[in-house]
Amino acid sequence: MDSPGRLQKILSDGVFAVTAECGPPRGADPEIIRKKGELLKGYVDAVNVTDNQTAIVRMSSIAACVHLLHMGLEPVVQMVTRDRNRIALQSDILGAYSLGIKNILCLSGDHQTFGSQPDAMNVFDIDSINLVRSVLTMREEGLDMSGFELKDPPRMFIGAAANPFADPFEYRVIRLAKKIDAGVDFIQTQCVYNMDRFKEWMRLAREEGLTEQVHILAGITPMKSEGMARYMDTKVAGMDVPEALIKRMGGVSKAKAPEEGIRISLETIAALREIEGIHGIHIMAIEWEEKVGPIVEAAGLTPRPEFS
Repeated sequence: MDSPGRLQKILSDGVFAVTAECGPPRGADPEIIRKKGELLKGYVDAVNVTDNQTAIVRMSSIAACVHLLHMGLEPVVQMVTRDRNRIALQSDILGAYSLGIKNILCLSGDHQTFGSQPDAMNVFDIDSINLVRSVLTMREEGLDMSGFELKDPPRMFIGAAANPFADPFEYRVIRLAKKIDAGVDFIQTQCVYNMDRFKEWMRLAREEGLTEQVHILAGITPMKSEGMARYMDTKVAGMDVPEALIKRMGGVSKAKAPEEGIRISLETIAALREIEGIHGIHIMAIEWEEKVGPIVEAAGLTPRPEFS
């Protein structure tokens, strides 16, 4: 299991990567995750499986990843520090790797007060940067956080998230540098709508030499309506949807709005491919997985490379 996974090979070879996100169901039915997997198969290099996103109870990320593995897809297990202490986190990392999961995305997680059980206790024993460092120590030194030697340590490809749009803006590149210093291999960003601000973040990252040290995948979320665009701009923390895009979504009929949202996504992908230091895209379709394939095809990103 020491051979690199598909995502690591794609990025190491300098190929423009395509990943997507897949949310597990609020139940134990594996067919729901399999149906999403079928929609993504052949169009993406890896599939992120969220970990109780928005602090709502769902099928575990590890279990859903295994269902995707059995379908021939390469999963990225998401792991948040909200719900587990360092003992449980390290245990789950070992378990995930033993099941054939080669990629991990280290996150803090949405605060429980935003979810369906706001009275739940959080943990946050360590933060996402310390989780990255822990996975790196396991992989490179074969040690857990207590210094105990691990037999067959997890050699996982390590990812983390970045939000170029949250304030204070000047701190965004500093935080990226901290994650790189901790040992992250790839970064997936918040969805990009404000291209000017994103380009400025990338410029600052290049000036600091960060884009040469990590693979950056820019986030893409196709919008379905003007209401969705407005909600994302005003209600989702750290999101930046320019007023011009919101008005553009409102300038077409409701029936045509999804098509316009996809057109905006394709224009964004084309612009991202021109930015030095961008190594791929991460499509977060939010229960709209059937549009991922058409978007990837229309963007000229098919067929995806094959590996033996």
